[in-house]
Amino acid sequence: MIKSFLGLIIALSLYGGAHIVILGDPHIPGKRLDNKEQVLEQINQWNDVDSVVAMGDLCSQTGTQEEYEQVQAYFFKLTKPLYVITGNHDFIYADTLDANGKLQHASREIQEAKLMRFQTIFNLSKLYYSVIKEHYLLLFLSADASSHLAELSPEQLEWFENELKTHPTMPTIVFFHAPLDHTLESYNHWANTPNFIAQPKEKLHQIIIHNPQLFLWVSGHTHTSAKEPSFASALNRYEQVTNVHNSDMNKETIWSNSLYLEEDFVRITTYDHHQNRWLDALERVIAKPKI
Repeated sequence: MIKSFLGLIIALSLYGGAHIVILGDPHIPGKRLDNKEQVLEQINQWNDVDSVVAMGDLCSQTGTQEEYEQVQAYFFKLTKPLYVITGNHDFIYADTLDANGKLQHASREIQEAKLMRFQTIFNLSKLYYSVIKEHYLLLFLSADASSHLAELSPEQLEWFENELKTHPTMPTIVFFHAPLDHTLESYNHWANTPNFIAQPKEKLHQIIIHNPQLFLWVSGHTHTSAKEPSFASALNRYEQVTNVHNSDMNKETIWSNSLYLEEDFVRITTYDHHQNRWLDALERVIAKPKI
């Protein structure tokens, strides 16, 4: 245990720049809440962490008042600055299941009330926002439309385009619940289907190809395990953008990705919170775009 801890300290000391920890789909309370709480305890001990990002689906199932109270209590234990975005389980569904025990979409009025609940709990003036860190532009986009499970509203798309237009030479990283189209193998029946990619995909494609400063897209939603070969592979490339996939927190083993914002590149590392070790084989370095 002592050797493991010392190894962690040494590994952390090798990296400079802002250290951002990514938590994919917490689904609170969901399964194995004790394991999820242990993850926060571990991150709280990492002295170099600048901030933590929760990648949507903070709520376990339907975004009830009770679930949001549990989400709030859970993240209250985190001692690092937190950035949050919405996922489908935070707002799309009605509180009660249908006659077959399946999730059902809520009315738009209820969805908007849940989105407002999300804003209120996390003290957000808007569901989408930008942060400049280490000369990088970080854009936090929230699912706020409901034709698909992870879709941006026209208003948010307009804001997104304007932020990119305002910072044309600043290396940009996007955080959004769903990945870009076909940045994973179709390893199950829903990967790369319309409800499991960022939407509207045609509009997002146009935005991406006209903004070469956008070079990283960080996502959750697909619950892609770090053991899945396309979790970190050449397939993650979409035009000039590398999609960083993140697993969910309901699995027996919880993995988190870390982004280190260096001067000329972003280093991506993956941590196994069950075995308390970094997975060296998954470490990647993504160069900043040359604008």
